[in-house]
Amino acid sequence: MSARNRRLPRHRAWPLTTTDINECLGPYMTRVTDLAFLTGHDSGTIVLGAAWTAPDPRNYGRGIHPDLVGFRIDVHPVDATERAATRAVLRAQALPQLHDWITQAITADETWQLTDHQHYWRLTDGHLMHRDEA
Repeated sequence: MSARNRRLPRHRAWPLTTTDINECLGPYMTRVTDLAFLTGHDSGTIVLGAAWTAPDPRNYGRGIHPDLVGFRIDVHPVDATERAATRAVLRAQALPQLHDWITQAITADETWQLTDHQHYWRLTDGHLMHRDEA
């Protein structure tokens, strides 16, 4: 993203690009309803987030719009000096894990698919950790 359109302070940068995520997900990208490059407050150690937004059939037609059902991916900014190292780790480890998580979600049973889910990748001291969170 060009510096003119980046909406981030100069000392912050996104470790991934839209192209990185498109290459990782391939045809599954059609299931992503929102790809966001966050600009807000510091996310701490979170560098990548994914969420499944489930349909809400329990409230008699007042659920969410069907176009919003699907996956949301959030790329969190990091210190600009750590961008290259973080990008390498995310491309090597987190993006294949994201692909696997989405693949498993698509084939999951109805119980899983009718519940919202969040998955975060955290980078601490060069070690990438990931897990589902409520």
